[in-house]
Amino acid sequence: MSASPSSNWMSDLWGHMSGMMGNSEVTVQNPALPYFSVMFVVIVGVVIISVGGLVYFLMFPEIKTASQAKSDEQVSSQNSTAYEAIVKTLTAEERKVIQVLTAHDGKYLQKYIRKEAGLSRLKTHRILARLADRGIVTLKKSGNTNEVQLSDWLNK
Repeated sequence: MSASPSSNWMSDLWGHMSGMMGNSEVTVQNPALPYFSVMFVVIVGVVIISVGGLVYFLMFPEIKTASQAKSDEQVSSQNSTAYEAIVKTLTAEERKVIQVLTAHDGKYLQKYIRKEAGLSRLKTHRILARLADRGIVTLKKSGNTNEVQLSDWLNK
């Protein structure tokens, strides 16, 4: 009788150990399965982003390429609107100077602008310096005076 309880105990122990040793059924996973699932997620993401981009493009057709934007800037009607927009931001004296320049095809000597606009030499110089800083006119030294020219983008 004494052998019987110890053999049961030993057989139970060996049974548990054999289960831990890997005698149980082993399943082998397909190694390509994770790659296919990752590829599926990537493809679904690309499709969603593409559809979103297409919807955005169709909803906002005013988006233009750089070449279209450059060709639009060269249209003369935009030059006149640019001129009108700039004139609205000028002071009364600056407007006088711009009007004198436009009356002479956008190019005139500073000393004659002073006389026609009815401004002092210093006032004319300061106004032209401000306009040149803003890119509205360009100044070129010509003897004792400056040759003033309206910028190409503003010339109507």
